[in-house]
Amino acid sequence: MAVRLSTRSKFQQPFDPMTAVLFKMIQALTFFFVLAVLFMNPVAKKGIIETKAEYLITVTWPDNNPDDVDVWVEDPTGALVWFRSRDAGLVHLDRDDRGMLNDTLNINGRILQNPLNQEVVTIRGVVPGEFIVNVHYFATETGKPVKVTVRVDKVNPSLEVAYYDTVTLEQKGEEKTALRFRLNEDGGISGINHIPKTLVMATK
Repeated sequence: MAVRLSTRSKFQQPFDPMTAVLFKMIQALTFFFVLAVLFMNPVAKKGIIETKAEYLITVTWPDNNPDDVDVWVEDPTGALVWFRSRDAGLVHLDRDDRGMLNDTLNINGRILQNPLNQEVVTIRGVVPGEFIVNVHYFATETGKPVKVTVRVDKVNPSLEVAYYDTVTLEQKGEEKTALRFRLNEDGGISGINHIPKTLVMATK
């Protein structure tokens, strides 16, 4: 009598197609879940800071000058931006330059002097109405007049210089209206004038 030998191991389970299908479905669901998480949480781009700006107001005075000049900006709502109130709506003072006081840089253990004297105000959106830009001779070490340059750039859709001129501050404490301008609904700049208005006294 012939003995029929089975090739199946005693530990081998019979093939179940439903189990295989369920296993493959679980694999697919896991794969799609991982993809969804990656798209919901993209890897951060290190060192990239996105800053929206529509207009830049730049105030500069001679390099290496130790005197302190401040920019003051009033927006169409009457809100003021200055060194003690650096944000007002869509207007922001990016840097308060104090002459030589805050111009040292530590690079790889070496102390370097930054000669640039510059304050920058950013307008981050179109706010229709009049803006007033004043410059104020806050402190002096030289005791001499300071020649200040004021520039307004329209950033979007491309860089356009809307205003560029200079004004001289004769002595400590003097405040001058560098310019007044209107932002139109379409983002254009018009109505540039120099009618004086004090902004410094409004905070006292």
